Amino acid sequence: MDSDFTRDELDILDLVRQFARDEVLPRAAGIDQDAAYPADLVRQMAALGLMGVPFPEEYGGAGQRYLLFARIVEELCRACASTGLIMDVNISLCGEPIWMFGTEEQKQKYLGPLARGEKLGALAMTEPEAGSDAASIRTSAVRNGDRFILNGRKIFITNGEVADTYIVTAVTDRTAGTNGITDFIVEKEMPGVSFTTHYDKMGIRGAPTTDVVLEAVEVPVENVLGGEGNGFKVTMDTLDAGRIGIAAQAVGIARAALEDSIDYACTREQFGKPIGELQGIQFMLADMATSIHAARLLTLRAASLRDSNTPCARESSMAKLFAGDTAMQVTTDAVQIFGGYGYMQEYPVERHMRDAKITQIYEGTQQIQRVVIARQVYGAK
Repeated sequence: MDSDFTRDELDILDLVRQFARDEVLPRAAGIDQDAAYPADLVRQMAALGLMGVPFPEEYGGAGQRYLLFARIVEELCRACASTGLIMDVNISLCGEPIWMFGTEEQKQKYLGPLARGEKLGALAMTEPEAGSDAASIRTSAVRNGDRFILNGRKIFITNGEVADTYIVTAVTDRTAGTNGITDFIVEKEMPGVSFTTHYDKMGIRGAPTTDVVLEAVEVPVENVLGGEGNGFKVTMDTLDAGRIGIAAQAVGIARAALEDSIDYACTREQFGKPIGELQGIQFMLADMATSIHAARLLTLRAASLRDSNTPCARESSMAKLFAGDTAMQVTTDAVQIFGGYGYMQEYPVERHMRDAKITQIYEGTQQIQRVVIARQVYGAK
């Protein structure tokens, strides 16, 4: 499967695998148990050039393909879903829209530090009454001379309080529907930005999730991203890219569960032989491996379309839908293979199952993915 990668790309993947195996994996259980943000691992990822993988070198990135980015996310999330997610969000939900829609000044000021890992990014879109329905946001942005005054509350923001730069979606014209939505680049240090509700989550516990509150935040006009009234388009394009990252995350989690299950099946004995020799267990492992392989192919297909600047809304939704469901099924089966031990925190599969669930929810629920796919398929007729 990696035969389509260049020698340089394979060398980068080998480096990431070594880092994930030696530095990230030994920390995964502790990060989960303590809900601890792995600041030192984030710094190491920055030093390795992983925080800006797909961005041009002129903006501090590594200048690599989105295809490679997806595989890197998979490798990191195979070791620790929290650590991989922090990097993924920085790239696909914050850096990506600045790269695609930002002015040259915005790229120099904001994308460079994000790509080099000097700053951390987040997307602040979801609100108490606006999740899957992004057009129903209530955060307002009122023009006042050369500034916009932002007021509102964003919830469930991954990277939350540890981020430095936020892409914030707000309403600039309530009479214009989706054409009245605008995206802004907001800095953590701007007066009026605060944080509440540090969520205690089921999974991905090392990636902080908080609410971001905006109270009369003055944002310069030059921080409008993609032009006034174009926020809905910017956000939808951002989610197309973001779903590729989540699909890759789901593949990584599922792979971890499968590999742990294979190891366990080779050593756990019942009826005088390893349980891996039992046909019932073999069939489960076969189904798990097949689904993971298919999910990875869907993910890489979407990533390759992104690399070629081809619209990929349908393919990224398909990848996220299938990979998310695969992660949940595979991790559930892994717990079953481990039996009673799988239900205990002593073994990693219960963590994998908890981490997997969110891949069916964020970046659009599985039901929303089906809506997107159906519209694309039906509209193609």
